[in-house]
Amino acid sequence: MKLKHIIAASVLTLAAAGSLAGCGSHKAAAPPNTYRIMATDIIATADPSMNTDVIGAQALTDTMDGLYRYEGNTLKPAMTTKIVKPSADGLTYVFPLRKNAKWSNGDPVTAQDFVFAWRRTVDPKTKSQYAYIYEGINNAKDITAGKKDVTALGVKALDKHTLQVTLEKPIPYFDKLMTQPMFFPQNQKVVEKWGKKFGTHSKTLVSNGPYKLVNWNSPDNTWNEVKNSKYWNAKQVKVEKLHYQVVKDPSTALNLYQSKKLDRVKLTGDTSKQMKGSKDYEIQKQNSTFYLLPNIQKQELFKNQKIRQALSLAINRDQLTKKVIGNGTIAASSFTPNDMSFDPDNKSKDFVAETSATGKKYTRYDLPAAKKLWREGLAETGNTGKNFTFTLLGDDTDNAKQITEYVQNQLGKLPGLKITLNNVPFKNRLARSDSGDFDLVLGAWNADFADPINFLTLFTSDASYNYGKWSNPQYDAAVAKSLNEDVNNPSARWQDLKDAQNIANEQQGVIPLYQNGEAWLTNSRVKNLDYGPAGNYNNVSLRLKE
Repeated sequence: MKLKHIIAASVLTLAAAGSLAGCGSHKAAAPPNTYRIMATDIIATADPSMNTDVIGAQALTDTMDGLYRYEGNTLKPAMTTKIVKPSADGLTYVFPLRKNAKWSNGDPVTAQDFVFAWRRTVDPKTKSQYAYIYEGINNAKDITAGKKDVTALGVKALDKHTLQVTLEKPIPYFDKLMTQPMFFPQNQKVVEKWGKKFGTHSKTLVSNGPYKLVNWNSPDNTWNEVKNSKYWNAKQVKVEKLHYQVVKDPSTALNLYQSKKLDRVKLTGDTSKQMKGSKDYEIQKQNSTFYLLPNIQKQELFKNQKIRQALSLAINRDQLTKKVIGNGTIAASSFTPNDMSFDPDNKSKDFVAETSATGKKYTRYDLPAAKKLWREGLAETGNTGKNFTFTLLGDDTDNAKQITEYVQNQLGKLPGLKITLNNVPFKNRLARSDSGDFDLVLGAWNADFADPINFLTLFTSDASYNYGKWSNPQYDAAVAKSLNEDVNNPSARWQDLKDAQNIANEQQGVIPLYQNGEAWLTNSRVKNLDYGPAGNYNNVSLRLKE
């Protein structure tokens, strides 16, 4: 999500595991047909137009249906009756909606509910932080800028059960966007009745999805979602109740799990390391990556490709992820996450796997090769025998400090290179990154949607998040081709994306470190956890073994 590029600000703060003596001394019987899961924070809002975080996104995915829903890695029709192909020019979609779909209060779900919701989200008066993601839909950008009225948005109810969407230009990932909460329908009558209170309490909500929130208020640290009998696909929903409980301390989470008060908990820090190897332990990959950005504009030495490759080869990513972080992160060979995007001609082929030959070439740990390239780079730039001191900029969280200290130690093994650290508050790190006030910086990005373009566009020459100012015309051309010439040709577009990633992997203008992950313990009674590429669970698929 857009706001999740801030992930490094609060990333995986290590908590003391504490004493675990006496864990499991009190065993709680699992309530029948109830799935009990840990959440890391409260639901800030259940308003699809206003939500910006993953907690709210999961609650909305549980309680709402958009046009499509992920089942595994496959898009399936939700409010629409089929996967819709655009017009020949890629600009018009016509969605036939389900005639049996209802809101939890009995109102029918109509095309006008989508029109109202989308207009509300792009309306500057709403102040939705996700209005930007509508850009590409006809007039959306001008509406959010206050230049046109919301009625000009390219969305129209042709009749009660037919929705038409008109784009300004083809959006190859448009289908994937339709799984996201900011594109869900909204019941105008309910929204207007509650005004600013909408989305703050369960009494202000109606659901068109598999579950509905009950007796919930936004500050609550626990909440329940019960099966929505009005859901069009209710027969497929087998678990009657989802119970969420906010737990922020990893030792508390482990105690609740071992005493069988929760079916699934997330572990961090020492607690995660302690439980690794348990039969219930698993890693859930996230669509976010962390990387180093060398400031090519500021430091002349970083313009040399061999120097950048040497920096990358000098870092032992396996040791970083397993020994230093230990929270379910995995070594990355690409700044695009794996298990997120799949070949349109072969759904079993992952994007990162298809670019792994170039990806692994310079992200393996090989200190002798790193020293060799470093010396060659120094010779090519006329700096043989010279010493260099560079500062690595990072956040001031405990975890970020540990990561930057590790990288400092690793890069310091290159001949004549000294790395100093500057760990600052998140806002300062962002401001300095944006102004180019750094030598090296630890950055991160979390996907807005499950497509490689979400990451590849970050590092085109004129991109605002390309803080290191790495620039390659062939890379830019491949990205541009995927967005223009090949936008309506999935196979050709996929090849363009791979071409761009391969260039980036070879150049190491962005040095991948790790893909974020979460360490979970899951009770064996829980079956069919369906974690999709959009970063949410599809709990329609959930089953419990009682």
